Amino acid sequence: MAVTADSIKTLHPLEIRVLRTYKPGDHLTASLLCSDLGFVEGQANQVYAWLTAKQLARDIERKVYNVYELTDLGKSWLEKGTPEQRMITYLENHGPEFIPAICTALGLEQKDIGSAFGRLSKDGAVGMTEEKRVKLIDKQKDTLSLAIQAVLTRVQKAGGSIKEFELSKEEQATAGSIAKKRGAGDSPLKLVERETITWTLSDAVLAIQEELKSMPEQEEIGALTQDILTNGTWKNARFRPYTITNRTSRVIPGRHNSYVQFLESVKDKLVSLGFEEFDGSLVETEFWNGDALFMPQFHSARDIHDVYYVAEPTHADTIEEPYFSRVAQTHENGGSTGSRGWGYTFDRAFSRRLILRSQGTVLSAHQLPHAKVPGKYFGIVRCFRYDKVDATHLSDFYQTEGIVLGEHVSLRTLLGFLEMFAVEIAGAKDVKYVPGYFPFTEPSIEVHIKHPVLGWFELGGAGIFRPEVTESLGVRVPVLAWGIGIDRMALMALGLNDLRELFSYDIENVRLRRTVMRGNHA
Repeated sequence: MAVTADSIKTLHPLEIRVLRTYKPGDHLTASLLCSDLGFVEGQANQVYAWLTAKQLARDIERKVYNVYELTDLGKSWLEKGTPEQRMITYLENHGPEFIPAICTALGLEQKDIGSAFGRLSKDGAVGMTEEKRVKLIDKQKDTLSLAIQAVLTRVQKAGGSIKEFELSKEEQATAGSIAKKRGAGDSPLKLVERETITWTLSDAVLAIQEELKSMPEQEEIGALTQDILTNGTWKNARFRPYTITNRTSRVIPGRHNSYVQFLESVKDKLVSLGFEEFDGSLVETEFWNGDALFMPQFHSARDIHDVYYVAEPTHADTIEEPYFSRVAQTHENGGSTGSRGWGYTFDRAFSRRLILRSQGTVLSAHQLPHAKVPGKYFGIVRCFRYDKVDATHLSDFYQTEGIVLGEHVSLRTLLGFLEMFAVEIAGAKDVKYVPGYFPFTEPSIEVHIKHPVLGWFELGGAGIFRPEVTESLGVRVPVLAWGIGIDRMALMALGLNDLRELFSYDIENVRLRRTVMRGNHA
């Protein structure tokens, strides 16, 4: 190997110290470098990585071993005793007692006391009275606690961690019974897998070492400071070279997710227009999700394949009156709304069935009994619906839902709001409105926008609530309503071609979307 002054200059001072100290064939480890050269473990590992990358070092052996580390719970057991020891001490002082009372007295969770009782009863140290109280039988039979305390003490004296092979077989068995690899917060010991690498210098370093013999040992300086200039040490030091052609480290500051920021921008715009925000639970009843919206219980959209049902509990206990009864009458015969209704027997048990909300309009229904007139309300709502996932459909999605109440609102007012969503928020250039059908609005409209790649697709539906909806919930003025797929608006605003990209785990794509969004809002 041809060795030059420039090639030696590329070596780090830590590497040079290793090359001046050891020769090929020496068995080196991180712990040896720490003891001989005063390195910390990170420096020793870094030198090994540097020299190996330059083919100046090679592995000899790799050994994997386990280490037991003392957790905060383990320290607590050393200080206060194991749950078994604390239970025995309590029973000695207070006599037989119920498990919940022992938990309260000792400040331990029932699962900890239950586990302790199980181990102690198995060893014959405690038992249960006819009244189901825990009683002490023979505390000398609690041998496990003594073994645990001995192991924890050994780990503590070893500095908080100890190699598994440094324990006896009996100690290893005890430590293994109380240690966890993951989620070790509820165990006194944490089991960690470590690796020891034994390595040596390659013959390629011989030429470098020979050259180093003719060079004086000088401290290498990486930064010029006032102290160095004052005391004159810079005169006999060697300055570390650098090149301005090297690329600087990439600095990536923390930032908001672009989609979350888009949702916030929509909120800000609506609030600036005088809208008030509403929200609600993800779990809803069939009543608010459909019945209150005058959607008949036999409607195809109420099919089990279109919504997600809650397994436990299955039904709500009650539904707010008088709205429950009013809506039921409206479905059966129109009630006092002037409608003929749907003409079927309303199923109140079905109405109390719990589901994940399938549309944002459920919150509009909730808001109507408490809305001011005139008033404007909106929500950005997570919805869940069984659907085939593709570029424009997700099985759980966001909707921006809104209602406007007033004596003089009309279809023209509604079209103005829809245009605002399509053009100003989504950024669409081509917009069209087509007639639609929804059981709860009349007239009903669908707004479509044209995506440069995906073509025309529905942005959402809108309309004017039917009297069967508003009057059943105590409102007697016209109510404009819309449910817009805000995920689809984000496709346009963030320059995407697939809804699934909104929830991508590819961090570079997420950063790129933020750049696109910043450009769109410039």
